[in-house]
Amino acid sequence: MTPLIDVHTHSIASGHAYSTLSEMADAAQRKGLKIFGITEHTPALPGACDSIYFRNLHVVPRKWGEMRLLLGAELNIINSRGDIDLEEEFFPMLDIRIAGIHKLCWDGGTADENTEGLVRVIQNPWINIISHPGDGTAALKFEAIVVAAKEHRTLLEINNSSLNPVRGKTHKAIPNNIEILNLCKKYEVPVILGSDAHITFDIANYDNILPLLNETEFPEELIINDKPEAFLQFIEKP
Repeated sequence: MTPLIDVHTHSIASGHAYSTLSEMADAAQRKGLKIFGITEHTPALPGACDSIYFRNLHVVPRKWGEMRLLLGAELNIINSRGDIDLEEEFFPMLDIRIAGIHKLCWDGGTADENTEGLVRVIQNPWINIISHPGDGTAALKFEAIVVAAKEHRTLLEINNSSLNPVRGKTHKAIPNNIEILNLCKKYEVPVILGSDAHITFDIANYDNILPLLNETEFPEELIINDKPEAFLQFIEKP
């Protein structure tokens, strides 16, 4: 697979990333991407963007050379009820809406409670992608999540950064993501690979994911990163 899509990345606006929006977009174009997303962290995460940042995204061109640029957010799921930290009035201002659980702003419950809350997020027609559901931050029951993702056409992400040994998550992230991949294979649910790049060098880097794809013999046709038209059909839900 030659990746043409990477839509989970961050610029310095997120507070703990190291490249500007222009630097990220230029690097993505050099790497030959057709669709590139910058999805900044939302207010509940320390140092992240204030909500006014997302109100002003209209000033940035969405055509970057021959590449389509999507500007959006990685929204924080803040509790087991599935509450999100950015008001829904901002959602139409975003080209793409990713939602994920982050330890620094997460108040979790039991596996059943967490799963019920995440399914509620998946059911929200505005949400396009669930970021790193397998990173181990929350106890989850993945079969229910995969089934809900199929029903509501919400993409589940296999996250390269979560699988980086330096993050200290691999003891949970590896078996969790293998389980997700096997379930997605069973139910024929597409996945999206996410670099979660916080600097230009990591854009479209999926090196930590490839061994899991090989181990699970995951079908190439269920990986959305080289299928721009199919991807756009997923994100144009509302």
